[in-house]
Amino acid sequence: MVPNRNKNYILLIGSLCFYFVGTINNPEYLILFIISILIDYIVALGIEKHVKYKKIILLTGIFFHVGSLVVFKYLGFVLMELSKQMESFNFTKNIVLPIGISFYTFQGISYIVDVYRGNIKAERSLLHYAVYIAMFEQLIAGPIVTYKQVRKELYVKKINRLSVMEGIGTFIIGLGLKVLLANPIGKLWTQTCAIGFESISTPLAWLSIFAFTFQIYFDFWGYSLMAIGLGKMLGFQLPKNFDYPYLSLSMTQFWRRWHMTLGSWFKEYVYIPLGGNRKGFIKTIRNLMIVWLLTGIWHGAGYNFILWGAVLFIILVIEKFFIGKWLHRYSMAGHLYMFIIIPLTWAVFAIDDIGQMGVFFTRLFPFLSQGMESIFPNDYIKYWNLYYPFFIAGILFSTKIPFQLLKKIKNSYCSQLK
Repeated sequence: MVPNRNKNYILLIGSLCFYFVGTINNPEYLILFIISILIDYIVALGIEKHVKYKKIILLTGIFFHVGSLVVFKYLGFVLMELSKQMESFNFTKNIVLPIGISFYTFQGISYIVDVYRGNIKAERSLLHYAVYIAMFEQLIAGPIVTYKQVRKELYVKKINRLSVMEGIGTFIIGLGLKVLLANPIGKLWTQTCAIGFESISTPLAWLSIFAFTFQIYFDFWGYSLMAIGLGKMLGFQLPKNFDYPYLSLSMTQFWRRWHMTLGSWFKEYVYIPLGGNRKGFIKTIRNLMIVWLLTGIWHGAGYNFILWGAVLFIILVIEKFFIGKWLHRYSMAGHLYMFIIIPLTWAVFAIDDIGQMGVFFTRLFPFLSQGMESIFPNDYIKYWNLYYPFFIAGILFSTKIPFQLLKKIKNSYCSQLK
């Protein structure tokens, strides 16, 4: 058993080694990661020490994070688009995205903003702050953890047999969702893209986008559960990231249950500082638009992500001011509405070529295709026969039923041990 005073050293060394393996072809990204940690640490101390200049110091830290994200995540896309429009401008280099930068950037910003607001004290121990940012279990794919959520565990980690066993169980469930469900059902979407949207039938188009709908959920939820499980084994209580979002009655409710830590981050550090819904109708619409466009852009560099954010903004505004209460009053209507709207929004997210996105939607809705017919109208039969067990499992595990059953079995087993 490692003494408590040495646990953070081991965690930091292990996490940095983990990050180094992921950046072995671009070791400069490990240096960027370490610099990011140092800047956050110095900025936070500077905010507390130099109160008169704390806003300038805060903006310097935010500028570094946002600037890094823009350069590595979006600059390549912008330059490629410029090269398409300007013959004299030729840019072909692919800028590799540093792993985890979208997540550790947001965690760093939340930390220095919370210090600026006086919600937390600046961390005096560089070791503790470095462990917070570098925690390997959630560094790559979240959940997004704020410093105040794990501050106590950075000093004292309560690790016992029960927490380790619970962590192992949570990790296994997450791994199972990822490997046994997300990966297999995701192959249908990959195969459909390989065939070409022009050649598929309407039933296959719907099957494939439902497959992607399940893949992205169980992939991301699986990763989150693995991170939470590893956190429990290491003495950290990482926040819940998903709450059965496919049971939602509206997109508003869906985004309170999907990637919950990202939604909380945008609410606390963007929406509320902009004024939230406290400054009238027009500014509420403006604030929602900013948040959802930023949400789309955060997910990736591409026109489809901008369009996806804009589509979500429009849907959420319509729900907020028109149909939201009605959807929650009539649950069957809400479930049917979400059954259709969720895969449609994921189609916008998944297809990065706007032209091909248009073709795919003509396959989903053949009345838009102006007489175009599928080459193989019965192609869906083959793929349904191959993938229907995964669709059944996807529907089942989108509900609470398997987990309630597992909880009963667990409680029954534990009672037998007493």
